[in-house]
Amino acid sequence: MTETVRWGVLGAAKFAREHMARAIHAAEGADFAALATSDPAKAAPFAAFRPGLKVHGSYEALLADPEIDAVYIPLPNHLHVEWTLKALEAGKHVLCEKPIAMEAAEIDALIAARDATGLFACEAYMIVHHPQWQRARQLYREGAIGTLKHVEGVFSYNNAADTQNVRNRPETGGGGLPDIGVYTIGSTRFVTGQEPLEITHSDIDFENGVDVLARTSARFDGFSAHWVNSMRMHPIQDMIFIGDAGILKLSAPFNANVFGPAILEVHRNTHAGPGAEVTYERFPAANQYVLQVEAACRAIRDGAPFAWSLEEAKGTQAVIDAVYAKAREG
Repeated sequence: MTETVRWGVLGAAKFAREHMARAIHAAEGADFAALATSDPAKAAPFAAFRPGLKVHGSYEALLADPEIDAVYIPLPNHLHVEWTLKALEAGKHVLCEKPIAMEAAEIDALIAARDATGLFACEAYMIVHHPQWQRARQLYREGAIGTLKHVEGVFSYNNAADTQNVRNRPETGGGGLPDIGVYTIGSTRFVTGQEPLEITHSDIDFENGVDVLARTSARFDGFSAHWVNSMRMHPIQDMIFIGDAGILKLSAPFNANVFGPAILEVHRNTHAGPGAEVTYERFPAANQYVLQVEAACRAIRDGAPFAWSLEEAKGTQAVIDAVYAKAREG
């Protein structure tokens, strides 16, 4: 393979057009070389920022292209496992949007295919590549907030008016938990390195067969967590890790520099009286999508470590599966 990883994108999804295809184009060591779509009108915006882009009329044609090394898959959720397997079978490395599967057990086939082919295959869980999350994990593990007691996470937006959105349709694997629950739950796991011992409470509102508001409580070894994820509330993003000696708080933790500036607040006890010392770390230049692509290219080209494995993705999906199961218990 050449020093540059040549990428193809399966489908002209809005998210690919606005974020990931542009990130591939901007990333060092990557070339956004091809797009698969049968609609020339959908291909035009991609070709506008990547002159000379090769456009294939089908996903199969792109996977058969010998000039493509890796594919990014932004298809609706219910198609992720199928096309990840097809891409691996075609000899392509894969970066697939989250959630990479609808149930944790489905990821076993992806792990098996990855291991059998020796190819790179990972979920596009971009936040773990952002320096604010890497720094949060470092500070937590250095004991910056003492002993962790509670995690509070909320991520919401309101797409009620967009009835045809894939997130609002059960047949395309819609729902708030698959879309954004992966962030509140996955980031808790990423920072702490722990899995929940028990889902203690799960209260979910459904519309048209998809979850639109989920309130979840979990018990970990030594701390509790409470997560709220909704597609029917005013937009908010917050993650707070509360210890006995301090607090880690991330504003705009999931869409850094899009929802708002990426700021990591560290509150520590002064031990000299009431109140706390607060420090702020800002990350204005970091683009987590570009960083993710560059990390994938290093992993593909050099075998470098990648911050989020299929096993990690399976861990988060297993928690989401448990949240749904707890809600069904009533």
